[in-house]
Amino acid sequence: MEKNIKKFKLHPVQILSLGFAIVILIGAILLSLPISSVDNNYTNFLDALFTSTSAVCVTGLITIDTGTYWNAFGQCVILMLIEIGGLGFMSLTTFIAVLLGKKITLRDRLIMQEAMNTFKIEGLIKMLQYVLGFTIIIQLAGAVLLSTQFIPQLGLSKGIFFSIFHSVSAFCNAGFDLNGNFNSLTGYANNSIILLTLSFLIIIGGLGFTVIIELYNFQKKKKLSINSKIVLLVTGTLIIIGTILMLCFEYENPETLGMMNAKDKLLNAYFAAVTPRTAGFNSISTDGMSMAGKFITIILMFIGGSPGSTAGGLKTTTVGILVLTVICVLKGREETEAFGRRFSKETVYKSFTIVAVGVMWVVIVTLMLTILEPQHSFINLFYEAASAFGTAGLSTGVTQSIGGLSKILLIMSMYIGRVGPLTVLFAIINRNKKKGYKYPEGKILIG
Repeated sequence: MEKNIKKFKLHPVQILSLGFAIVILIGAILLSLPISSVDNNYTNFLDALFTSTSAVCVTGLITIDTGTYWNAFGQCVILMLIEIGGLGFMSLTTFIAVLLGKKITLRDRLIMQEAMNTFKIEGLIKMLQYVLGFTIIIQLAGAVLLSTQFIPQLGLSKGIFFSIFHSVSAFCNAGFDLNGNFNSLTGYANNSIILLTLSFLIIIGGLGFTVIIELYNFQKKKKLSINSKIVLLVTGTLIIIGTILMLCFEYENPETLGMMNAKDKLLNAYFAAVTPRTAGFNSISTDGMSMAGKFITIILMFIGGSPGSTAGGLKTTTVGILVLTVICVLKGREETEAFGRRFSKETVYKSFTIVAVGVMWVVIVTLMLTILEPQHSFINLFYEAASAFGTAGLSTGVTQSIGGLSKILLIMSMYIGRVGPLTVLFAIINRNKKKGYKYPEGKILIG
């Protein structure tokens, strides 16, 4: 009997995958109840499940308008799901256990290490305390800045709730908003305080907690790890190039930037480059974007944020390793190198595997959507598939009109994108131990 119990012990990646699924299911049940909707009626369970998945996976794609369909209770449930999804359910449950004085076992620490994507298990509890403290401070600071705009417009109580909700949603890279009618932030396209505050929250939340802690301690240690350097380099490059390309492609487009003055064009181009990094807000029409603008957005959504952050997608370091490997191969170097350091073959293989699995999944989902939703254009369906996998939440309006099977496909994409394609695969596949032998080398023609 004991042997059978040991066989059924779950691996950390399985616990992580199952934990997210349980939180999603609980959220779906709560949102389907009459106490969550404005009209006090039961909500279709698939729509409730879609909303819960989108919130826990900090995506932002919605089939039901958040600002007008859900009442205060429903919106608070969504807010809690966003916070749990952004920080990770293991982080919150561990913190509660610490507060209650319960012992944190080695197994708990291993699961936390997997959830927070860190290199070692030493100091995890202390790091968790820093992360939660930092999160509360940053979200409150964001809410205070946003309240200077929302309170005069909406009144005290509603303005405070709007400020807190959008601050949490931005920091957790969720992209949920309460403005109603699927308008997101298009009504604030000329409000620099709201757009800049939300963009800073998105960037900070998408950097990763390990990087944030290193930046905080930079004055003392005067150095950054290779991980932080890659994250900051790729993040900065994507924001700058994304802003320039958005300006170029949308500058004269009357449906997006064309009717704005120079300052608002730059502001909204910058926001359009930041928010696809898995945040999901939009200050200009996504459906009205040029084909080039949509394609750049798809690439940014697919890349996503950084490891150990609130963001999803392939991750900046994965793409960074990919590009560095290509450069090193072209230069004739045997190993991938950067900043005076080399990267192991295991890291390189893992990066290529993540990209390959991600590309294949998005291609398959796009193909299925073209079959299930033939009334929509290919680029818009590709856009939705990439948005779901990258947990970006940006939409061209397709998600609100799709059928049940298409919703299930996007639910699966959001889940895989948030938990991580390799984490999901490792949870499903029984990985064999390393072999004690090697096969003879085989030669094959490449290129």
